[in-house]
Amino acid sequence: MNTSIVGRHVSVNEELKTHIQNTMDVFKKYNLDIVSINAIIAQEQKHGKNLITFEYVLNMAHQDTIVVKQKDKDLHAAIDIATDRVCKILARHSDKIKSHRATKLTEVVIEDEEDKIAKELELLEDEIVPVKLKSYKPMEIEEALNMLKADGGVFKVFYDLDDSLRILYKMKDGKQFGLY
Repeated sequence: MNTSIVGRHVSVNEELKTHIQNTMDVFKKYNLDIVSINAIIAQEQKHGKNLITFEYVLNMAHQDTIVVKQKDKDLHAAIDIATDRVCKILARHSDKIKSHRATKLTEVVIEDEEDKIAKELELLEDEIVPVKLKSYKPMEIEEALNMLKADGGVFKVFYDLDDSLRILYKMKDGKQFGLY
């Protein structure tokens, strides 16, 4: 992990460097692929007041760059607040990665349900015959309506000329049609 500490209009002494380096070491506990961390300290004047801006720029492997800026009158307070914010972001990211790896209770329940459904389908295998659908070319709504009337079916699924999937269905009264 590469680290750099840069001061803009601020002199960075050894005590400040060690303090920032110690706060950066906290990020290692999340076991993420952090490529580099840049700490930038800038001093600016707004409305006649001196403000310190502390910024972390974290580059992570295969992830977006994380940028956290914190403005405060006190430099050490800005460092601590920015560190806490980065820790929250890294903790969320770490938890997200861990939760994707873990087997969830809902997955176990879903697998049991899928097993039951598979057994039921095996019993109904002789009654249900799989049919391959033809790939349909886009058609006008009027053409689909005429086909539905000619077939005497209940619904027709088709792509319209804008390549949107549409469903034309016969309503309960049997005279009117609905379009979704």
